[in-house]
Amino acid sequence: MDKALYLAMSGGVQTMNAQAIHANNLANVNTTGFRSDFEQARSMQVYGDYYPSRVYAMTENPATRYTQGDMIQTDRNLDVAISGDGFMTVYDEMGQEAYTRAGDLQINAAGQLVTGRGLPVAGVGGPIFLPPVDNINIMADGSISVVPQGGAANEVAVINQIKLVNPDPQNLRKGQDGLIHTRDGQFLEADLNVQLVSGFIEGSNVNAVEEMTHIMNLARRFEMNVKMMDTVRENANSSARILQRTA
Repeated sequence: MDKALYLAMSGGVQTMNAQAIHANNLANVNTTGFRSDFEQARSMQVYGDYYPSRVYAMTENPATRYTQGDMIQTDRNLDVAISGDGFMTVYDEMGQEAYTRAGDLQINAAGQLVTGRGLPVAGVGGPIFLPPVDNINIMADGSISVVPQGGAANEVAVINQIKLVNPDPQNLRKGQDGLIHTRDGQFLEADLNVQLVSGFIEGSNVNAVEEMTHIMNLARRFEMNVKMMDTVRENANSSARILQRTA
């Protein structure tokens, strides 16, 4: 009975972990550039000082879905979306390079180009700072052209270029910060073949109906594990009563 109880208990815990993954996906269904996570469960033995006679189901997050989300037209000059494969380079909270598909860009009070979350966007030579401008455009290759404040319409200057990369998905992982990082910790070189589309942002690639279906299925699975624990308890109580009568 203790084996069945352990299986049911561990199954319930791991089912809740799976629920957390799908709930996070669903919560970010409207987050710009969000990449949804997969979850899977596998049987694991419990190792200790004696023979491994116990098993449990372990939930793990083996990969992230990198398919493209819907393109949403905004007609805003600072909104960009990547056409096809690739990522924009930003600096995370530790100042290290990370990668994202969120192209809802802003210019902060210091004149620095940042994402909607306030993360600095990386140019080919470092962070991107812009002078006061009357107009700004981001080209398909990531080049940033501006008309300086007070300048004529034909006084166009190229300030910098957003660093665009196209890594092998097998070398990528999504961190707790929601950004994409390389598994080997190496920084990526710029890829001139990655193209931006100005005036658009990319939505998340979360399928809300699919996530809701998974959540409902996991809820039923959790109830099944709880019922199994109740059954084991009832059987143990019945066995105890039988032993008391025969004693």
